[in-house]
Amino acid sequence: MARTFPLERVRNVGIMAHIDAGKTTCTERILYYTGRSHRMGEVHDGQATMDWMVQEQERGITITSAATTCEWRGHQINLIDTPGHVDFTVEVERSLRVLDGVIGLFCAVGGVEPQSETVWRQAEKYDVPRICFVNKMDRIGADFLGVVEAIQDQLGANAVPVVLPIGQGADFRGIVDLVRRVAVYYDEGDLGTTFREEPLTEELVAYAEPWLHHLVEKVAEVDDRLLEKYLAEGPIAEAEIRAAIRQATHRHLICPVLCGSAFKNKGVQRLLDAVADYLPSPLDLPPISGNCLQGTPIERVPRDDGRLAALAFKVVTDRHVGKLIYVRVYSGTLEAGTYVLNSSQGKRQRVGRLFRMHANRQEQIDCLHSGEIGAVVGLADTVTGDTLCCEDAPIVLEAIDFPAPVVSVAVNTESRSDRDKLQSGLIKLAEEDPTFVVTVDREMEDTVISGMGELHLEIIVDRLKREFRVPVVCGPPEVAYRETITTAVDIDERYRKQTGGHGQYAHTIVRVEPLDPGQGFEFINEVKGGNIPREYIPAVEKGIIAVMAQGVWAGYPVVDVRVVLLDGSSHEVDSSEMAFRICGAMAFRKAFMRGNPELLEPVMRLNITTPEDHAGGIAGSLCGKRGRILGMEPQGNAQVLRALCPLGNLFGYTSELRNMTQGRAGFTMQFERYEAVPYSVAEEIVRKHRRKTD
Repeated sequence: MARTFPLERVRNVGIMAHIDAGKTTCTERILYYTGRSHRMGEVHDGQATMDWMVQEQERGITITSAATTCEWRGHQINLIDTPGHVDFTVEVERSLRVLDGVIGLFCAVGGVEPQSETVWRQAEKYDVPRICFVNKMDRIGADFLGVVEAIQDQLGANAVPVVLPIGQGADFRGIVDLVRRVAVYYDEGDLGTTFREEPLTEELVAYAEPWLHHLVEKVAEVDDRLLEKYLAEGPIAEAEIRAAIRQATHRHLICPVLCGSAFKNKGVQRLLDAVADYLPSPLDLPPISGNCLQGTPIERVPRDDGRLAALAFKVVTDRHVGKLIYVRVYSGTLEAGTYVLNSSQGKRQRVGRLFRMHANRQEQIDCLHSGEIGAVVGLADTVTGDTLCCEDAPIVLEAIDFPAPVVSVAVNTESRSDRDKLQSGLIKLAEEDPTFVVTVDREMEDTVISGMGELHLEIIVDRLKREFRVPVVCGPPEVAYRETITTAVDIDERYRKQTGGHGQYAHTIVRVEPLDPGQGFEFINEVKGGNIPREYIPAVEKGIIAVMAQGVWAGYPVVDVRVVLLDGSSHEVDSSEMAFRICGAMAFRKAFMRGNPELLEPVMRLNITTPEDHAGGIAGSLCGKRGRILGMEPQGNAQVLRALCPLGNLFGYTSELRNMTQGRAGFTMQFERYEAVPYSVAEEIVRKHRRKTD
């Protein structure tokens, strides 16, 4: 099947922003103006096409990234609408991994908000070119140039306006297109489908001229001929400016900034023009790199007749078709009914059906060409981050890194007969979401689910009840504490057991010492002369790892330690792998308790936006929760309080903050790092945990 659009006219684009900046509203307008849908769904009435989950419609927020495909000016735009809530930042992470360009959405009143910074850093991590759209220009307090300045100061981006607003707030009437040098006005009565382009008046010329010079100055830096024309004050054609903006955007030298009001249907068509004109096609970016099975670096160029290389970036369980694997094809063509190699798993798999997605609706197709995004049915063993390739030329693409979960809740069912349904549902949800982790406490017969925040787990539990029809009972949230030591300790441990026949004997001398935060676990074997036979060394390490997973002091996993096996001895008859495994575990327990153990807790970074008269009370409340105030800065008529606070003291903080401020304050939080718990607090946590397990 021949491709509909040439590769240079394909755009893989995502929309990212802080929560409630208007991403989904903007996406709905894009679908309407491109003819992909024939009505504009609204978020506030639960009718948005891209917010298809019941949980999204009830809460008015985006929870899962939704993909669609539309057409604009002869370009194929594969669009992904991502969530803005920090609990679902994994959706942004995996979307950015496969996108070629991004629209950063900013509220004209709120400007650069906390989650805006997070998603911007994620885009920088994957080196994705960006354009900016300042939304909600019709709101009271809108300040376009203030937002442009905030993007420059807070995000370090070279934000360059390519349009200017005509009026702001209630007076917002249209925009000045600096590239085309025209004024654009939108009619109120036809949902923004028609607009008028008029020559600039003298007043608008005076308003736009300095910004036009600013635009030409910025883009002339990437085009020597354009710079010569500019310095000679010669005429510069529209096509030349457009080409220079495109080149500068691809090289991350500038971020073009547009503006409008998606809710009032103004400025979205110009945003679509910018996607087509300035964001890259797969051909404009460097070839995708990976490794062959031997570890040698190799590249794949985007060509339909090239060797297949595709990345699975999302897994969804669909009640009608089963397991859907979202893939981005970087080179070659993925065809239905063919066999591919999952090089990450080393398994040969058959591609069943292929779909082009429109939110939760599927459009069956025969193949996915290079540069396209779609969904596959039939890849039962494929998970997020796996590489699909041809069998005769394997390649393994770089996988996706995901943050570790920070909040845990115990879940169970009211009857034993529902336990199988619960486990089945949890397995499917864990396949979909790499930041959702399920563990089973065999001794307590508890199933513990862990996620990125309270809302994240609330959505998981709601889906278990609705989609899998499991009557789930939840315990209180638990914090994912960790244990470590602060001083190095040497231990000489012997294990003897005589049972009448062959006994058990093992002798190990180990040193346990702390590592820097975040370094995990390191095991070093320094045994000389075969005092411990080589085949028993792995058993010592396994015994230590098993104890680390269970915890020693408080029952939480041990992190950031190095264990050095210095020496030991064995018995010709009584020594065994089991004996050395038990001996290693005993030695580690003793060493750990003598190494001044300490408890680590997850500390969250808070950004609280509040009216000024409530800022003092909020700061005092945080100090009472062992929080630390990092700073406070004005934002319009409000104050933004930045602080660090232990997660264990923040459960239910949403309701508490609303009560303190009559619902006028809001906050976002994200994991910052693990820090030591004060000893007096740690002792109380240990006592509570032991009472629970006794």
